[in-house]
Amino acid sequence: MQTSRTVLIAMASLTAFALVGCASSKPMIDYSSYRGHMPRSVLVIPPINDSVDVNAPYIFLSTVTRPLAEAGYYVFPVAVVDNFMKENGLPTPDEMNAVPLDKIAKIIGADAVLYVHIEEWGQKYIVLSSTTVVKVRARMVDVKTGTTLWEGTARVAEGSGDGGGGLAGMLLAAVIDQIVDSATDRTHGLSAVANANLILNADSGLLLGPYNPGYETDARGR
Repeated sequence: MQTSRTVLIAMASLTAFALVGCASSKPMIDYSSYRGHMPRSVLVIPPINDSVDVNAPYIFLSTVTRPLAEAGYYVFPVAVVDNFMKENGLPTPDEMNAVPLDKIAKIIGADAVLYVHIEEWGQKYIVLSSTTVVKVRARMVDVKTGTTLWEGTARVAEGSGDGGGGLAGMLLAAVIDQIVDSATDRTHGLSAVANANLILNADSGLLLGPYNPGYETDARGR
């Protein structure tokens, strides 16, 4: 468990190209409410998406379970939750995010809900270079009381670089970048890094949950 967590955190500083990333949140976080309503299980609601990429919420969901589990929480299967809500008359993330907490408590039984807002997602082109960006904002809420337990933001960006060699290098880099982008979706990898930064950050991330071996020694908020 600890090894996997270390690997996920290390992902934030490694990249095949030029990775520029940061997880931004308040330097000092008050974890007192978190400690007072420590959850064991977390329900992740499909994110509200401000980007133009319609696939962004589902790529995000595919990378959020692992860091939450590594942090020490039971995570309700995200695909099952998404399908369940759609089958019960909630076809969009906006409608899913509006479900009252008392219904979540009664029907699903989660201790806490993680609400996510995708603020940036995908490629941004500047002349002959491009940058792939993933930025998400998240908030964990206690289901029984509605208390906000934690809030955080993470943004990671991977640039194509100029390839060296002036204009010729920039042209070459642009061609290579276009080929790579047509064959792969960089946002999946960046989403995993963003979630690791967001959830597992030792200073501003979630407190370690009851299913993590380090739960008793996590001194934040004590």
